[in-house]
Amino acid sequence: MSASSAKHDVFQAVADPTRRKMLKLLSHQEMPVMVITGHFPISRTAVSKHLRVLADAGLVKESKVGRETRYKLNPEPLYELKDWLQYFELFWENKLAALKLFVETDDDSTQNEKNEPK
Repeated sequence: MSASSAKHDVFQAVADPTRRKMLKLLSHQEMPVMVITGHFPISRTAVSKHLRVLADAGLVKESKVGRETRYKLNPEPLYELKDWLQYFELFWENKLAALKLFVETDDDSTQNEKNEPK
């Protein structure tokens, strides 16, 4: 594994909130760097660095249109995240089901206490 691919895997690429916002922005349409930069309070150089990380992870594709480089979302690498998170979904669903049962049981006992004659 090269140093570049180790540094820019999908998980690390989406770990940064700015890059996540860029992915969301690029999910709507292809955009050049200047347009992307207008959506963020950071320099064009910083935007370019974020786009490089996303491109190295395969999350965005670059295309040349004249002298301009445009970027668009490439969603396929996100399946790696989805697959990894899917394993943990079982734990979340079990916890949420247990919480729902606890709340409903607690509500029932509270209602019974209120309805009991004193």
